[in-house]
Amino acid sequence: MDNEDLRGPGAASHPARLRVGVIGAGRVGSVLAAALGRAGHRIMGASAVSDASVQRIGRNLPGVPLLPPDQVLARADLVLLTVPDDVLPALVSGLASTGSPMQGRLVAHASGRHGLAVLEPAVRCGALPLALHPVMTFTGRPDDIDKLAGICFGVTAPASLRPVAEALVVEMGGEPVFIAEESRNLYHAALASAANHLVTLVVQAADLLRAAGVADPGRMLGPLLSAALDNALRLGDAALTGPVARGDADTVASHIDALRAVSPEALAAYVALARLTADRALAAGSLAAPDAQRLLDVLAGAPR
Repeated sequence: MDNEDLRGPGAASHPARLRVGVIGAGRVGSVLAAALGRAGHRIMGASAVSDASVQRIGRNLPGVPLLPPDQVLARADLVLLTVPDDVLPALVSGLASTGSPMQGRLVAHASGRHGLAVLEPAVRCGALPLALHPVMTFTGRPDDIDKLAGICFGVTAPASLRPVAEALVVEMGGEPVFIAEESRNLYHAALASAANHLVTLVVQAADLLRAAGVADPGRMLGPLLSAALDNALRLGDAALTGPVARGDADTVASHIDALRAVSPEALAAYVALARLTADRALAAGSLAAPDAQRLLDVLAGAPR
């Protein structure tokens, strides 16, 4: 990397200014590139396919040229490969097999699922691999870049590149948390289960409240769910409350009847989560074994 070519205002306090390229400028890629630009790095080019991505580059990375992937690589010291998880292996293999310039370049992806193994074709061509996954959900709105402040990044990197990965994450406003290569799938499953399923549960609860005549479900759910999330993060299983945690089998039976009449889909989720909640409450000692058995008997009679 030729840092002398990249000097400018503030270079004395930023000796490792990098030329950055982004391949796959979707919601995540454009946000990470913009954050690196804020930190003083130079965004040299971006590659995009969809109209939405092209528009996003114009909005989040004004003045950055749209280029083919090989030209993005040629101009950059650090390349962000920010495409969907299932597309990433083919992208890396394709770039490597077509002779795109990789020698000595930092090649980073933002996938939660993948670690370093997916970058192996690039490493064989001389690339320096990084996995930098921001633990945040992005919606494509202009304020997405502000969501990076204070969040964790799941980082996997060779030992020699850990300081580089750590510095890049800190510059983007995040906190690096190192994840072992063999733990990436478990790490990502935990995050996806928490965030994605939470959205489904909340939207489903809002639909049921509307069916019950509540005009503004968000107003009702917001304080309750905020308190429940805070308690869960602070207290763990001790935060469990409600009829399942108390072993109120008759109440749970009434819930099952109501959901069966209105939403069989919601009933299936309710029963599965009630079983899991009962198991955790029993293991934590907050639910007595006889109460748990009555509860499980009720749940066993519900449609699956």
